[in-house]
Amino acid sequence: MLRHVQLRVIRISPFANRLSFDAPPAVQRLRCLANYEALRFSSPILTLGETLVARMKERSASSGGKYVSVHLRFEEDMVAFSCCIFDGGRQERFDMEAARERGWRGKFTKPGRIIRPGAIRINGKCPLTPLEVGLMLRGMGFDRNTSIYLASGKIYDAERNMAPLFEMFPLLQTKEMLASPEELAPYQNYSSRMAGIDYTVCLHSEVFVTTQGGNFPHFLMGHRRYLYGGHSKTIRPDKRKLAQIFDNPSIGWKTFKRHMLNMRSHSDSKGFELKRPNDSIYSFPCPDCMCRIGKSEDSRSASAT
Repeated sequence: MLRHVQLRVIRISPFANRLSFDAPPAVQRLRCLANYEALRFSSPILTLGETLVARMKERSASSGGKYVSVHLRFEEDMVAFSCCIFDGGRQERFDMEAARERGWRGKFTKPGRIIRPGAIRINGKCPLTPLEVGLMLRGMGFDRNTSIYLASGKIYDAERNMAPLFEMFPLLQTKEMLASPEELAPYQNYSSRMAGIDYTVCLHSEVFVTTQGGNFPHFLMGHRRYLYGGHSKTIRPDKRKLAQIFDNPSIGWKTFKRHMLNMRSHSDSKGFELKRPNDSIYSFPCPDCMCRIGKSEDSRSASAT
């Protein structure tokens, strides 16, 4: 601890999950202050992230500087852990078996363990492929002129899997495309630092599209709600419904588009959501973190008049 003090660093062991999400007001206010006001990325990460936001807005000039951010989880470890089967054939099966053994050493091959990829997909647990994300967005009304920022790690078999997404959205950008190799070099081997850059660019997008659960999208949704006064445009697709729709060989484009527009409408209508009992304050900051902001702003306005 002394060395940490000398370096002006405080290391806090994880504890948030040990507290109830419905803690006393004083604790909730402390959480709000820490999460939305005090915590910051380190200066180099924040600076590069904000630089990429500016570059993204420049490339989105035709849409008034507005862009859509998409959090895509189709890295090799995510695909392997899901135990889902995609369209990569024998090579995919070989790659995934090797990745599972490398990362989890026998966890998936224990005697008696049965893996049912079909059931996993029906339950909406499979990560969306870049192709599925592209079709979903086009069905929701985003055309090929939409500026998109893709937040992700290294996509599995990227050359093959990303081709249809680039075809549908030629203005798509990633941090690797917006930043120079020299700018990314200090963060290249640190996934959490790279995620911090993605987080910053997604935070300031007009629309955020999440395709998988996890801390990244949950914290980001809450931060955007806080930043934009309770309402932020977030698309959270129903992956169970998506699996049924994508696996229906007889569905036509008109029917598909109707389903996608309904899904988007449902997401938009739930942009402003009050926290319910047992909801996370990090995803639903209203009203615990936001009602006092409104009151203070109202009082400032009143005093000014």
